[in-house]
Amino acid sequence: MAGVMAVLWVGALILVVTSVKVVADNIGVNWGTMTSHPLHPRIVVQLLKDNGFEKVKLFDSDPWMVGYLAGTGIEVMLGIPNDQLEFLSQDHGNAKDWVKENCTSHLRKGGVNIKYVAVGNEPFLTSYKGRFLKTTFPALKNIQKALNEAGLGNKIKAVVPQNADVYESKSDKPSDGVFRRDVKAVMAQIVRFLKENGAPFVVNIYPFISLTMNSKFPSDFAFFDGGHPIQDDNIQYNNVFEANFDTLIYALKDLGTPNLTILVGEVGWPTDGHKKANKNSAKKFYDGLFKVLASKKGTPLRPGEMDVYLFGLFDEDTKSIEPGNFERHWGIFDFDGKPKFTMDISGKGGDKHLVAAKGVKYLPKQWCVLESYASNQDLIGQQTGWACARSDCTALQDGASCSNLDPDRTVSYAFNSYYQMNNQDEDACDFEGLATVVSKDPSTMSCRFNTQIKVDGATRLSFAQGAVAAISSSLTLFFLL
Repeated sequence: MAGVMAVLWVGALILVVTSVKVVADNIGVNWGTMTSHPLHPRIVVQLLKDNGFEKVKLFDSDPWMVGYLAGTGIEVMLGIPNDQLEFLSQDHGNAKDWVKENCTSHLRKGGVNIKYVAVGNEPFLTSYKGRFLKTTFPALKNIQKALNEAGLGNKIKAVVPQNADVYESKSDKPSDGVFRRDVKAVMAQIVRFLKENGAPFVVNIYPFISLTMNSKFPSDFAFFDGGHPIQDDNIQYNNVFEANFDTLIYALKDLGTPNLTILVGEVGWPTDGHKKANKNSAKKFYDGLFKVLASKKGTPLRPGEMDVYLFGLFDEDTKSIEPGNFERHWGIFDFDGKPKFTMDISGKGGDKHLVAAKGVKYLPKQWCVLESYASNQDLIGQQTGWACARSDCTALQDGASCSNLDPDRTVSYAFNSYYQMNNQDEDACDFEGLATVVSKDPSTMSCRFNTQIKVDGATRLSFAQGAVAAISSSLTLFFLL
């Protein structure tokens, strides 16, 4: 009997281990923090471990946040925001100080497994109009030199995550891929430098953006269904992800670095804020992506395993919506760490819910809604716009999850969004006497009225600086409502 029990115990242990390890070694995830109510880093790191993520990409290097990754073995890509590029490009000493404070300090025994430092994030986007053209490469050189001087050059590589808009093809065929004329000279310097230092090229590829920016773009080509293929000489491309990836390879070949290692720094699909951003489409996209990654077939020009970072971990309710309202809804988890849909990250048919965040505490179950018998009805439009300009109403936009609410409930959604973002403060549910607090959930089948999570003082203070700037971009919603 004891022998049988031992076998059962070992079998159970194996089952537990295999159920945890669902994420392949080549799949990481982006951890963004542009949110009004961030989860504590301890909770996030546990979520990464529970779901088997062994790589994480950050957008800054907050030492308090990074410190919670110590001892986990999780491979980390630190981030340097674009607004620090000029400072780091001006003086090598600035870069040395940055490396000492943000890398060396974490590399004690049992410390943080830092693999890359991302110098800027998509600094050559066309929308930036060349703002970072003169500072990115000098900053990259200074950071890598500082890493080398600190004896970390073989362990940690400096990279520059680029948006896929840095290259183009006049025929839409990968074989005509070249870097944009306005960035070609600096890209030539950067890719040669990456090659010399054994660092990869990091590119962010977004099939969703390709689909939504061009009304004639075939929908199935954004996924992995094989429809509307592109024929490029003797190569057939069945989806835009692989076609885009190989366009980059041709652009690198044009600059004399065809064999440069490539990491996909961001890839994903949003779930709200646009008529084509929903959970069903996101699941469809991820299911196709994971099958491609699991097959290890790579692309026609680069066969083999591909390294990617999913974008992103959570929805971020203070992120800029200048590119689109969908920008706040890229998470594979909701703002509170609940998985949005089942996923087969293994790519082998193991469809299941990811493990939710543990230890999350919520504010009371109460909501701010439009008072049924409120006076001052003529102020409703103005107050609704005011609320949305200072919170997140992206789910109310045309085709989004809350776009079909009746007029009163639409106003209530806006009021509640502001109320929750302000921690259910009593004064945040007034709106010139138009609103009242209720204990009955006003959510519908398709539209969720959130109650926010509790955030401790240390977490709020640490993340406050990054969250402030983006909120003003919500002002555009005033005119949409």
